[in-house]
Amino acid sequence: MSTMNTVTAGKQVKQRDVWKMTMTAMLSAIAFVLMFLEFSVPVMPSFIKMDLSELPALIGAFAMGPVSGVMICLIKNLLHLFMTTTGGVGEFSNFILGACFVLPAGMIYQKWKSKKSAVAGALTGALLMAVVSIFSNYFIVYPVYYNFMPEEVVLGAYQMIFPGVKNILESLIVFNAPFTFVKGLFSVAVTLAIYKPLSPFLKGAYRKQ
Repeated sequence: MSTMNTVTAGKQVKQRDVWKMTMTAMLSAIAFVLMFLEFSVPVMPSFIKMDLSELPALIGAFAMGPVSGVMICLIKNLLHLFMTTTGGVGEFSNFILGACFVLPAGMIYQKWKSKKSAVAGALTGALLMAVVSIFSNYFIVYPVYYNFMPEEVVLGAYQMIFPGVKNILESLIVFNAPFTFVKGLFSVAVTLAIYKPLSPFLKGAYRKQ
């Protein structure tokens, strides 16, 4: 009896691993496609784009745990490396920000599984992503972008919208951090709207293994 239980438990673990790998691959592919469906926002400089590529990672973090969410962020950026023009710097920053978003969201939801914990975790992640975006852009992304667009040109693009900013750091605080937070909120809102209808499919894919 004990041997049968051990075999059954091992089979269930294997089925769950296969389910996780399958869903992670599928959500990573969707996230990769969403990276290309970017669009400009009127209150931001034209070189800053909005996309919802963190949405599948957030869904994955809720459905399969925070590690799966981070893996989706990693895979989509590794795929995007084949089309980069920035030597992977943009992808590295995107991965850091995505991980900051989905990791706390998944961890909080995993510990207290409820709609409230999902909202609290996702908002925590969105806030962390916004704060980290200031440092990520200032120290990692923009120094590389200055090779293509001089710093004064970048600053000028911000000042055309709000002349009160005096340097890049101020611009990142005034523009990029709120933008990144709102970007996270969009993913949170869409996830909350579609997660419950998607849940039978997500869990069904596991049950069918």
